[in-house]
Amino acid sequence: MLEPRTTTSIAKELILIAEDEAEISEILTAYLSRSGLRCLHAKDGCEALDLHLSHKPDLVLLDVQMPKLDGWRVLSEIRRRGNTPVIMLTAMDQDIDKLMGLRIGADDYVVKPFNPAEVVARIQAVLRRTSAQCVSDNQRIMRVTPFEIDQEGHKVTVNANGEMQPLELTLTEFKLLIQLARAPKRVFNRTELLANCLPESDALERTVDSHISKLRKKLELLGITGIPSGVRGVGYRLWDQA
Repeated sequence: MLEPRTTTSIAKELILIAEDEAEISEILTAYLSRSGLRCLHAKDGCEALDLHLSHKPDLVLLDVQMPKLDGWRVLSEIRRRGNTPVIMLTAMDQDIDKLMGLRIGADDYVVKPFNPAEVVARIQAVLRRTSAQCVSDNQRIMRVTPFEIDQEGHKVTVNANGEMQPLELTLTEFKLLIQLARAPKRVFNRTELLANCLPESDALERTVDSHISKLRKKLELLGITGIPSGVRGVGYRLWDQA
């Protein structure tokens, strides 16, 4: 169950606690809530992945020994989806287990029995670190539904049916997508798109139609339709969602 926001909370980050032992989950929820963090609880690995997809938590506190799907498999899937910070929570203290967690992509590792206050401190430290990284990433990463666009790396991934899939684009298609994504609901006319995306070209305005059509077809192969959206007699916008 998702803990409600409180008027005294300072931080608003959402923590997904994936832990099958109710008592441990309740203790962690109490400590995290006192620190101004919101909490969401999953009692097995499948539920953890469902809640991660639907609620997009800021951090996952993940037990290794979980019903249905163990923590390693949950962590692998979370890493396949993106970069949500994950702290492993387990009774195992062997170095091989720690190395496995770090190899798969865990951000930290807490061994049971633990001090709940220390867990809170670890969570806050990881959140500070990832928040600072996000500030840096945001200078080059553009996130506009359903896209994540790495402007420096010229890479695009798209959320297709809940999974992030790579989208291979030509340079011109990439430039057109960037231009449209900067103002998703704004209609750009062909002349404007041509000037911004093919400034040194002698191409005609209809060339824009060809590139947009190819971009659409690539998205349709991933099950995404109607993007970019055409406006008859004017030009194109990324989408016309409310």
